[in-house]
Amino acid sequence: MTDWQLLAANHDLTGGRLLATTAALVALTGVVLGGQAVARRAGRGRPMAAVITGVVGLLGGAFVLAVADGGPGTGNGVVGAWAALAFGLIGTGLGALALIRSRREAPAERHSETQAPR
Repeated sequence: MTDWQLLAANHDLTGGRLLATTAALVALTGVVLGGQAVARRAGRGRPMAAVITGVVGLLGGAFVLAVADGGPGTGNGVVGAWAALAFGLIGTGLGALALIRSRREAPAERHSETQAPR
């Protein structure tokens, strides 16, 4: 094999890289949804979606790291898996923060709706 063939072989899209990239993109979606949910009042749909996508990305990244044979640059998707773990933690945290905030605000809103006008 020539040097060019070896270089091209290191940049192929392997199964590990594909799964790690997919997990990182799913987790990044959780970060975006969680950021939007924290920035504005969004009910419970968007925060819950942020938590779910964050956890799915986190689990995908953990799976890729568990089955990886080598380190970064081996084609096993290790770098993408670490990115998925980081994005998954952030997305899950933001979604959970927004859920906690929505649960704290919900009783106050229900209480103010049931009071008679003065």
